[in-house]
Amino acid sequence: MARRLHLRHVLPALLTLVLAAGCAEAPGGTAAGDRIPVVATTGMVADLVRNIGGERVTVTALMGPGVDPHLYKASQGDMTRLQEARIIFYNGLHLEGRMGDVLVKMAREKPTVAVAERIPETRLLITQDGVEDPHIWFDVSLWMAAAEVVRDSLIQLDPEGQSAYERNAEAYLADLAELHDWTREQISAIPARQRVLVTAHDAFGYFGRAYGIEVAGLQGISTATEYGLADLERMVDLVVDREIKAVFIESSVPRSAIEALVEGAAARGHTVAVGGELFSDAMGPEDTPEGTYVGMIRHNVRTIVEALR
Repeated sequence: MARRLHLRHVLPALLTLVLAAGCAEAPGGTAAGDRIPVVATTGMVADLVRNIGGERVTVTALMGPGVDPHLYKASQGDMTRLQEARIIFYNGLHLEGRMGDVLVKMAREKPTVAVAERIPETRLLITQDGVEDPHIWFDVSLWMAAAEVVRDSLIQLDPEGQSAYERNAEAYLADLAELHDWTREQISAIPARQRVLVTAHDAFGYFGRAYGIEVAGLQGISTATEYGLADLERMVDLVVDREIKAVFIESSVPRSAIEALVEGAAARGHTVAVGGELFSDAMGPEDTPEGTYVGMIRHNVRTIVEALR
């Protein structure tokens, strides 16, 4: 009798626990362990999706810290991740040049979204060769437009999460608006004559246009194009003639190009320092401030201002 009484009290309690576990929901309304699998190409795009998708998504970035997206080729493991994803986000504008065929193939099977797709052509930078500059994230106002693309794409895929995506996007867009204003204010503190940003490749064109700083890169907008002796001599002339006191290496580009520039200036009697390392085509390590888009931009701005001012 005592045993039957014990089970009568215990079984309902166990049933309650089982039902609670089965119905548990993560914040945002998605059942725990049932988040939408998302694959993004670069760290910047992945960070964008994480901020807007929140608890409803699980995001995998194919390209980690220090990886050059211009030269990246998808591995077999990447292909598996792409196949398992419900939606894929990438930058577009040929940033992921060697992955182009893969992304076209994926687009036949599932939503495959270029976050740069809504940027009006009038706001894009075009090279002398007629190529679109893909580095839109360096103008925070353009990255805000990319955030809206992510928001709308997730809503289309997962209508039940619309309120969560809209709420997350609104909060993140406010953060980006603040970052945009802060960046403009910081760069304006550099004396106009010293406001020249020299880097290994021409990744900072949008940054220069948005925040009022002249930019010059030893290589073109893609690191797939090698620089030559004429390019090096042109940059040495610029550094010496303008008496530029600092140039910058990039985390995803070998530093040999900038070291050659420093040596070339020294041979002409001008000392130019390496002002620090900037994050251009890849963010910093995970679990660091620079491992987020906002943290990466803040690091770059502080490094530039400290070296040039």
